[in-house]
Amino acid sequence: MPSPVGIPARFADCLQLMFDPQILAMRADLTRAITCMIGREGSLRTDAEIGVPASHHPLTHHGGNAESIERVTRINAYHAEQFAAFLGKLDAADDGDGTLLDRSMVVYGSGTSDGNKHTHEDLPIMLAGRGGALRLGRHVVYPRGTPLTNLFVALLGRIGARSATAQRSRGSSATSSCAAAIGRAAEI
Repeated sequence: MPSPVGIPARFADCLQLMFDPQILAMRADLTRAITCMIGREGSLRTDAEIGVPASHHPLTHHGGNAESIERVTRINAYHAEQFAAFLGKLDAADDGDGTLLDRSMVVYGSGTSDGNKHTHEDLPIMLAGRGGALRLGRHVVYPRGTPLTNLFVALLGRIGARSATAQRSRGSSATSSCAAAIGRAAEI
């Protein structure tokens, strides 16, 4: 991709400009922690390149309209495809006797499960990577009301970081058993 003059018109190109330096920084051992927001929940960006010329956020207030729901589904699938490409790059990046994906714990998800109702429970979260001895390839459902921060505290524990709590979490990564401290977090 040639150097852009400004923000690339295609969202996929913009994401590559965000993903590639992250991978480079990890390969160069400049960082071990990266945060990247693909799209904030209130985004008014359009996705004309995938046939969705309407703004994302208003579409999530679909009111049950099938066309709006289909458009939001297309946007979500597009974002997931871009994330999968990022994971592919991590898996292709050598890191000693493995890859960057082998050494990573990657969290992907949303802070809203239903934009139409502004629901912040039962969030769609995916874990990827083989760092922290994650048990992958499963679908885990936690009890209603389990704070997402429990997951973050459990992930910190997986890399040996000790944390008393994080925001609204119920537990500590410093306890001997993540399962006892944070419910079923040891299942991650």
